[in-house]
Amino acid sequence: MLKSQIQAKNRQTDEFEDEEKLVCPECGSEDVVIDAIRGERICNQCAIVLKGRIIDEGPEWRAFNTEERDRRSRVGSPTTFSVHDKGLSTIIGYENRDSFGNKLTASRRAQVYRLRKWQIRTRVHSSTDRNLAFAMSELERLSSQLGIPRNVKETAAIVYRRAVEKKLVRGRSIEAMVAATIYASARVRRVPRTLDEISSESHISKKELGRCYRLLLRELYLNIPLASPIDYLVRFGTELKLSGMCQRKAAEILAKAKESGLTAGKDPTGLAAAAIYIAGILNGERRTQREIAEVAHVTEVTVRNRYKELVKKLNIAITI
Repeated sequence: MLKSQIQAKNRQTDEFEDEEKLVCPECGSEDVVIDAIRGERICNQCAIVLKGRIIDEGPEWRAFNTEERDRRSRVGSPTTFSVHDKGLSTIIGYENRDSFGNKLTASRRAQVYRLRKWQIRTRVHSSTDRNLAFAMSELERLSSQLGIPRNVKETAAIVYRRAVEKKLVRGRSIEAMVAATIYASARVRRVPRTLDEISSESHISKKELGRCYRLLLRELYLNIPLASPIDYLVRFGTELKLSGMCQRKAAEILAKAKESGLTAGKDPTGLAAAAIYIAGILNGERRTQREIAEVAHVTEVTVRNRYKELVKKLNIAITI
């Protein structure tokens, strides 16, 4: 069975290569063009038809702008876990026209209206679907507010669905569980967000957010990598409008600190803030401790303490 499959695959590959390397039998030219209107392969030198009746895999309709293309397209967006039905459901349109573009009669329009209403009702019919519909809309809102990329949002949706399957959401706030999944997914994808950021945007206390996060770790056996202060550098540096040279210098400082064992047991955001403060002084792009503390969501005391430790242990010469 395996041998026959390999032979079939090789045969398909050979056919594909033959089509790509088509040579005109009359003049020997390899300059072959495709006439999409007639569905033919034609030699560009002697105009002989080499192959006809080529299948057109495109749509049978034409569109001259984006609006027409979206209106005539009969396919939807790709599947995604961040929609409660994964984007696979069918939607009855609101155009009130048939397949030929003609307007529907009054009786047919009333019938379609009833079908549309019941289709919307049955789309979210179970408690799980209702829970997911509300949670995914909250996930979309939080993702937009926090500015997290699509891969983090998809990971958060998968984690939340696993939590629903294990019935971890029952009796708990949906907003808190969604915020906890975003925090966990951001750490998994190494696009970390601090608890303060997520707490301020979700209006969930840090205590409740931490409790839900620990629940996810315990019940779903999530493999969360240790947070690295280097992961915060780009975002903090961009918000502080620092150059790439300055951010690279901060990364070098943190790499040396990690080799010396100074990062163990320390808050990564505080270390990143201190490294940015030192790099800013060394590169002539100094930012105040208050500005850095506000961006990193830490106190000025934390920035100052981490700064003193790094300067002392790494023997960095600072001229103030």
